[in-house]
Amino acid sequence: MTALDPTVYAKLLRTNSASLSTLLLKRGLKNTAVRGVQPLTSAGKPMIGPAVTVRYIPAREDIDGSTYSSDPSNQQRKAIDTIPDGHVLVFDCRSLAEVAGIGAMLARRLVYRGAAGLVLDGGVRDTADIAQLGLPTYCMGPAAPANLVAHHASDMNQPIACGGVAVYPDDIIFGDSEAVIVIPREYVDDIAEEAVAMEEQEEFLKLEIESGKSTLGVYPPNQETLERYEAWRQARLLKSSIIAS
Repeated sequence: MTALDPTVYAKLLRTNSASLSTLLLKRGLKNTAVRGVQPLTSAGKPMIGPAVTVRYIPAREDIDGSTYSSDPSNQQRKAIDTIPDGHVLVFDCRSLAEVAGIGAMLARRLVYRGAAGLVLDGGVRDTADIAQLGLPTYCMGPAAPANLVAHHASDMNQPIACGGVAVYPDDIIFGDSEAVIVIPREYVDDIAEEAVAMEEQEEFLKLEIESGKSTLGVYPPNQETLERYEAWRQARLLKSSIIAS
């Protein structure tokens, strides 16, 4: 697994899921927002990190008994015990909201390992407990039944589906209060750079609309608006350099 460059991480902190979705769409990637998941608690700063993946298949009674939880071959436990610092654990729960994909005890291990967050298209048990851990968690809602009721962890760090989106190991996962976005690793450097520029331009465009201008010619910006934006940007850069000196 490859850690995310700190410079890229810092840039992604300055953007949001809507902007990232737009930038991915410009590259022809339409299906990037994980469907059906919400943050378990109010999102603070964005959740950002490379994906570690786990796939659940339907449980089978002769395999997924009470002893399977402690079986060394359990891929869920392997992923939780080995996830690198700063990574996001992503589960393919087959969109079963009524069964928990994880609970508070295992979530504590993720906190100890330094995981950046958790995403699953399924339920979560012990939600009040997990909420107090401070681990960013995106799920389909509370669910009391344990994962062995319906799930068998068949493999880890293989391509999976989560909320109808393909997730490959080492994809970059971005979550905020609005959505979880999957960014292919090969695009993340360029997208992070463009996202910062996009946020800056949109800050100006909001000021334009708030000043009474029509959205026509402002959003999207025509050449005249772009010229005003460039003048505004240069003035702000000059002001920043004066303050810095």
